[in-house]
Amino acid sequence: MGEPIPLSDIGKIYFKDGILFINEAGKGIHIIDNSNPASPAPLHFLKIPGNYDLAIRGNTLYADSYVDLVGFDISDLSKIREVARIERLFNNYTTLGMMVASDKGILTEWKKAEQVMVNETECNAIYQTWGGIYYDAGIAMRSDMVGMLSSKAAFAPTSASQTGIGGSMARFTINGDFLYGLDGSNLDVVDISQQSQPVAKNEMPLSWDVETLFPYNDKLFVGSRNGMYILDLNIPAQPTQISYYAHVRSCDPVVVEGDYAYVTLRSGSTCEGFTNQLEVIDISNLKNPSLVKIYPMTNPHGLGIEQGTLFICDGNDGLKAYDATDVLAISENQLAHYKDINAFDVIPFQKIAMVIGADGLYQYDYSDIKNIRLISQLPIVNQ
Repeated sequence: MGEPIPLSDIGKIYFKDGILFINEAGKGIHIIDNSNPASPAPLHFLKIPGNYDLAIRGNTLYADSYVDLVGFDISDLSKIREVARIERLFNNYTTLGMMVASDKGILTEWKKAEQVMVNETECNAIYQTWGGIYYDAGIAMRSDMVGMLSSKAAFAPTSASQTGIGGSMARFTINGDFLYGLDGSNLDVVDISQQSQPVAKNEMPLSWDVETLFPYNDKLFVGSRNGMYILDLNIPAQPTQISYYAHVRSCDPVVVEGDYAYVTLRSGSTCEGFTNQLEVIDISNLKNPSLVKIYPMTNPHGLGIEQGTLFICDGNDGLKAYDATDVLAISENQLAHYKDINAFDVIPFQKIAMVIGADGLYQYDYSDIKNIRLISQLPIVNQ
């Protein structure tokens, strides 16, 4: 635990009980009192080396630290302490592409050298079994596999008193007494019914291109660069696939409300696709999801929806808000467009939209959907 530090390289955003938890990529978590969204107040910074994701149930915060899953007691935010650890749960990521022997520890950074001698045979022998050499925020992989980290997972709370709310780009999510996390091509399943004693239960193979998770009721929606998987969580420790919806190759966060899933597809070097759009998918028949309509976008990233109000972080084109109650006329019902933010991810909750952008944290009041207004900002400080 330490004093607050400026936002500089922010990643994931998570909200619970009036507190914002914002990941500082690879370094830890900012803890911010957001009981008054018009005046967020930084409280502490929790240093967690190799941290990129988080999720909370009850008074326990779960976070990755390189290849480990770590649990922290946050019942007293001024005295956060580690209470649990599952070592090497994430055996397919955060080793910078290298299968490092346990007696040598974890590879945590690269340093430039003037001259380097490389033995290609030795290097090939230690690449990840699922990847190779492209480094992006803690994951190394072949360049044609990049994108697993750049679109992370959406999150829906099962109980406001038990579980918090994450953004649509998170790789962790919680449903009931289980935490689900993407690890390379696998889905790790952890029993957290005893919050300070998490137990790894299952590692389910999915696909090399899986990116995002979104739990809804007893189902888990998994976004991948080529489509969306729908998994049944009736047996939480053993998810089973119900169906698969295919789309063009692209980065793919997804959120769900009612009978519809909302998916943004975007282009870019990490996504390799050339499509920028919102897809609305009818999931009333979970065994046969079907496309309802496509809406063009500029370069959409994260998204969120609450009671029919849909927010889309459209990259350099800013934050967009829509009335999505008529899924066939979303573009005709735009509520607001803020072009002055390079928006990355959003959590809409109780009429406050908490938005992470390239310049920091922005918060918007949409209690009056005809007058959505910016109420606060915490800027990024370039160090």
